[in-house]
Amino acid sequence: MKQLPDNVRPLYPWQGHKIAVDGGALHYLDEGPRDGPVLLCLHGNPTWSFYWREVVKRFSDRFRVVVPDHIGCGLSDKPQDWGYRLGDHVANVERLVEHLDLRHITLVVHDWGGAIGMGLATRQPDRVKAAVVTNTAAFRSPDIPPSIASCRIPLVGPLAVRALNGFAWVATWKATAQGLSRDVKDGLLHPYDSWANRIATLRFVEDIPLKPSHPSYDTLVEIERGLAGLTDRPMLILWGDDDFCFTPTFRQEWQRRFPDAQVQAWDDVGHYVMEDAPDRVVGAMETFLEGLA
Repeated sequence: MKQLPDNVRPLYPWQGHKIAVDGGALHYLDEGPRDGPVLLCLHGNPTWSFYWREVVKRFSDRFRVVVPDHIGCGLSDKPQDWGYRLGDHVANVERLVEHLDLRHITLVVHDWGGAIGMGLATRQPDRVKAAVVTNTAAFRSPDIPPSIASCRIPLVGPLAVRALNGFAWVATWKATAQGLSRDVKDGLLHPYDSWANRIATLRFVEDIPLKPSHPSYDTLVEIERGLAGLTDRPMLILWGDDDFCFTPTFRQEWQRRFPDAQVQAWDDVGHYVMEDAPDRVVGAMETFLEGLA
């Protein structure tokens, strides 16, 4: 991966680390005091650790903020012949957590990060003490927007997503209600600048398990069933209700499963919650995390 553009580097000034996992070298940020309470931030598709930059900036003075790039994403390796299944990503996060011996984790999740993070939490519940959930799912749903469903069509998907960058690029305007600056757009798109580098962008879409015959269906079912064992963990749900993908219906399902969760929802915020409302998200997290101390 080439160096970050000059206009992006000030937004993402950290020097990351790498660890060998299944699929290659996984890049991650590890900022803040090593003995501080842990925030583990997990991104989705088609973002990367850049998406959580405001959380790193605002909390790393007193929290240990760990933010990986899933294999195929961000500054991690992008193998062309890897499985890219939900279980693979969960296993890689487990590998990172065990390598760093992270405990008393507050998960901070978005998009695919929800299923991956809850996969970690259901497999290693003793390591996870709380969660901040934003526009994501970790349970089955028949709802898939036509624009995303079309990317799963053979031949059409590879052409649209990998050749034309029709997923990551479109997300820079469709996933935001407030709009993005040129510098932020450049930062979000930087890792996905070629056919080869867009491999995970397509594979994540293909890995949405809608039917029992899908290879990741059983993995998602296992994670979904495991959520019931996490209802005693404090949870903060922060939601952009102007989301074409993870609509308020998904938020309501989280609330049904976690009735004691604290909830804030905003009708002027889209899927990219951290881009549309970073101050609101960080402010709500501050109050929530203070309550955990």
